[in-house]
Amino acid sequence: MSERRRALGQQGEQLAETYLIQKGYEIVGRNVRTRRGEIDLIAVDRGSLVFVEVRTRSSLAFGTAAESVSWRKRQKLRELAMEYLQGLSRYVPAFRFDVIAIHVSRSHESGRHASIEHIEHAF
Repeated sequence: MSERRRALGQQGEQLAETYLIQKGYEIVGRNVRTRRGEIDLIAVDRGSLVFVEVRTRSSLAFGTAAESVSWRKRQKLRELAMEYLQGLSRYVPAFRFDVIAIHVSRSHESGRHASIEHIEHAF
């Protein structure tokens, strides 16, 4: 992955975290690694544990950020979540998967502008 793409991804994750905090979510994990991969953000919203996939795009040439969460990626996230839950020492009564899709574009006045789409219960 190029440095530019990595920086864009990190920018998107920071924007998503700030957005969720403003909505009242409690962030309990960032870039959580399991044996099989990484979960972007884990949060708590009204008693539910929320596994958040963040997708950031600077162009729509290959589709929207939300469209990039493929069936394969959803399956992978389910596996990662199950692995994470099995490692917890407490019972989790409810959990869900959200997607935060961010489109970052250049604006003549301010440099960059980001639009955020939050899809709760995405899958």
